[in-house]
Amino acid sequence: MPQLIILPHQDLCPEGAVIEVEKGASICRSMLKNNIEIEHACEMSNACTTCHIYVREGFDTIEESDEIEDDLLDKAWGLDPDSRLSCQALVGDADLTIEIPKYTINQVSENH
Repeated sequence: MPQLIILPHQDLCPEGAVIEVEKGASICRSMLKNNIEIEHACEMSNACTTCHIYVREGFDTIEESDEIEDDLLDKAWGLDPDSRLSCQALVGDADLTIEIPKYTINQVSENH
């Protein structure tokens, strides 16, 4: 079973985490199921960028993003070549190392 290796994030996952996940699982849903409260303001409908992540290892093992996700990612804070929306990225056969960005552009976060 593949693993998500979540790098430490000051607020959401200070110690980091290793999560076993099923192939085909959404990265966002997998983190939420394991009490890593990543923002997802659009309820995972591919309409915002609050669940933006960096896939630091294993990026090439997940399916490519579609045009809608690419357009949204252009608006994400701290975009880089390893960026994905965690609600749209599905786990493949390989382990993934995930970094959660320090900031989002969410103007109306209910958790702050």
